[in-house]
Amino acid sequence: MSLFKARDWWSTILGEKEEFDQGCLCLANVDNSGNGQDKIIVGSFMGYLRIFSPHPTKTGDGAQAEDLLLEVDLRDPVLQVEVGKFVSGTEMLHLAVLHSRKLCVYSVSGTLGNVEHGNQYQMKLIYEHNLQRTACNMTYGSFGGVKGRDLICIQSIDGMLMVFEQESYAFGRFLPGFLLPGPLAYSSRTDSFITVSSCRQVESYKYQVLAFATDADKRQETEQQKLGSGKRLVVDWTLNIGEQALDICIVSFNQSASSVFVLGERNFFCLKDNGQIRFMKKLDWSPSCFLPYCSVSEGTINTLIGNHNNMLHIYQDVTLKWATQLPHIPVAVRVGCLHDLKGVIVTLSDDGHLQCSYLGTDPSLFQAPNVESRELNYDELDVEMKELQKIIKDVNKSQGVWPMTEREDDLNVSVVVSPNFDSVSQATDVEVGTDLVPSVTVKVTLQNRVVLQKVKLSVCVQPPLELTCDQFTFEFMTPDLTRTVSFSVYLKRSYTPSELEGNAVVSYSKPTDRNPDGIPRVIQCKFRLPLKLICLPGQPSKTASHKITIDTNKSPVSLLSLFPGFASQSDDDQVNVMGFHFLGGSRVTLLASKTSQRYRIQSEQFEDLWLITSELILRLQEYFEKQGVKDFACSFSGSMPLQEYFELIDHHFELRINGEKLEELLSERAVQFRAIQRRLLTRFKDKTPAPLQHLDTLLDGTYKQVIALADAVEENQGSLFQSFTRLKSATHLVILLIGLWQKLSADQIAILEAAFLPLQEDTQELGWEETVDAAISHLLKTCLSKSSKEQALNLNSQLNIPKDTSQLKKHITLLCDRLAKGGRLCLSTDAAAPQTMVMPGGCTTIPESDLEERSVEQDSTELFTNHRHLTAETSRPEVSPLQGVSE
Repeated sequence: MSLFKARDWWSTILGEKEEFDQGCLCLANVDNSGNGQDKIIVGSFMGYLRIFSPHPTKTGDGAQAEDLLLEVDLRDPVLQVEVGKFVSGTEMLHLAVLHSRKLCVYSVSGTLGNVEHGNQYQMKLIYEHNLQRTACNMTYGSFGGVKGRDLICIQSIDGMLMVFEQESYAFGRFLPGFLLPGPLAYSSRTDSFITVSSCRQVESYKYQVLAFATDADKRQETEQQKLGSGKRLVVDWTLNIGEQALDICIVSFNQSASSVFVLGERNFFCLKDNGQIRFMKKLDWSPSCFLPYCSVSEGTINTLIGNHNNMLHIYQDVTLKWATQLPHIPVAVRVGCLHDLKGVIVTLSDDGHLQCSYLGTDPSLFQAPNVESRELNYDELDVEMKELQKIIKDVNKSQGVWPMTEREDDLNVSVVVSPNFDSVSQATDVEVGTDLVPSVTVKVTLQNRVVLQKVKLSVCVQPPLELTCDQFTFEFMTPDLTRTVSFSVYLKRSYTPSELEGNAVVSYSKPTDRNPDGIPRVIQCKFRLPLKLICLPGQPSKTASHKITIDTNKSPVSLLSLFPGFASQSDDDQVNVMGFHFLGGSRVTLLASKTSQRYRIQSEQFEDLWLITSELILRLQEYFEKQGVKDFACSFSGSMPLQEYFELIDHHFELRINGEKLEELLSERAVQFRAIQRRLLTRFKDKTPAPLQHLDTLLDGTYKQVIALADAVEENQGSLFQSFTRLKSATHLVILLIGLWQKLSADQIAILEAAFLPLQEDTQELGWEETVDAAISHLLKTCLSKSSKEQALNLNSQLNIPKDTSQLKKHITLLCDRLAKGGRLCLSTDAAAPQTMVMPGGCTTIPESDLEERSVEQDSTELFTNHRHLTAETSRPEVSPLQGVSE
């Protein structure tokens, strides 16, 4: 904010809903009056042309009727207005109006009036030029050094400069390398046109070079055009300013030198005639217009600069001399002589606020009144303070300042999964080997209690499961509305997803009295997809590479009762073997013991055991709940399959390393390809033909390598994504087995899942290995630490891809070892260990002594090869039934 405001001398509002720009304002003695007073000429994009001659009776008066000399509807948008000697045979001033497809030159004259209405003004068309191209802006001057007349140069949208010698069209030239038009100005001292190209550089073109260059219409080379380098238009000088320009102004207040002023988006430049920078000023705000207007002292120039903060700054070269506040954002500023008042600043806003102002200060005559003094009654103040404290206490006891309600009361979300497949499968673009991929319909129902805004439903499932539609929007403009949407889920690619659980998330805004825009809230509802969506009944296999055994404390249940949709027709109800065939191709066999209380799951792929094991435990719990049995529990007493788990980790890490190498090689080949292209381009541009020296063969070979490497990178990314999905399945299985093995509670299993499954998506910048290693190291240093020395270790703040997976595998083994020795997972530790903090972005490795490493190796060998000393029972895991599960 400025201390001083611009003193309003005269102002008015032009029209209604009209738009203006920097070329729409001009000050000149357009009617050639004898007193030499300037008139204000304003054109608008609505096609109206107005001429004002302000005569305020006192400072700050608004516009009177007689101030408007002329108002004409030209019916075409006015892009720019200028006043100059545009008519041959006379040196009187005329008005040039630029439209998008037309240039018109008018004479403005006044007739003395004999009545009180004053003088009468009229505007007469002298000549006009119909343009073949859409105009952008124009400039004028004595091109080529002509005397007593002004020529006009128009710049078109497509980069053509059209020169008009008053009533006749002279020539047109295309600017080289043109993309978008910029500001255009003419320097009479150097007889050149100066503009700013879309390359963000100031360019100067000599008028003589333009005149002798190739004609834009004919494009034919003659002997006279050799001065303009034949068909190519040669630039005189260029200067890179690094930003787009808003305006250009060329001033010369003495005969010795002239200056080129360029207003950029963030900087203000002053250049010499040859393009050298005289000075520049970095602006702290976004400018809107400028005008170099005078030279107060020798060698300096004063400049007005308006900005988008409603400010007008006056600079003497780069020194700020004055700052004043305007009531609007100026898009054009001029200085002139109005009503015998010199130096009037005329500003125009884009919405038609025209103001004539001057700089200065007016004294403030306001005087603050005396405050009525009175004696304070402290007894009344104490009573009032107690009442206010009681109100504050009551509010804090009740529900706070903002009344909150349960989110479930605002919106109820329910999900129902269809028990049957779709009659016509909705699967499209599948990459599964089977002939027909089934799909199942899921219905989501939303019911609101109050008015809600911006309700959006997002549904997500684990890849390679695919949704026919995953985004929905709703409008709940009235309470108690019900909306139901349906979509289908199917398997798109030929591998097994890590989970069958889906999640429906609804985000919405609830408007309140204090916040009409609404308070953002989120509610979610999980659902479970049927196993038969990705799996078919298969032939059981007697042999398998990977086996796990789950122990229970109840008699074995018929597999036909647990998996009614996967058993073959049999007279025997006690089916003890069942085969599962995943759509991706792998097979899993489930066996129930006839004599003991055990179930065995076996498969050729380790990660495929997860879904069947999870389904088995879930269905056993549901079966015994229906029977009224409350003490059912599962346990695991077999060998912990860490070696199989580590093989999947190594395979995933190998794909990550391979991806990095391929990307580096692709980057090198791309650099090589661009270097060969530059060499070839230089050879082709050379006027003297030279042999290519097999550069074309090298370019072709490099191009083929780039394409092959790009294909390899894409293929590796697909393999990495598939490997990460399999790694997540194996991780779920390992967490499940650790929980059954050590009787972990639901909170402890949640900690393990947060440590082993921190990422939903694996990237080169942040991968699974370093993130899990940091999380497990944090657990080993806090709740599973064995000494205070480990707890005192500092943690790093960065995560980098490791050189190998040996440290990660060592930490996982150490985690299992400490859990077997009685360690427990928790977030808040007891007094023996310091309180755990939020895990930072990375951690250092745990230095273990040789003695402890030997003991760990010995214990690990005993622990993971012979497990007969382990417990065989665990408490029932806390698994809540999920809505929509059906077969």
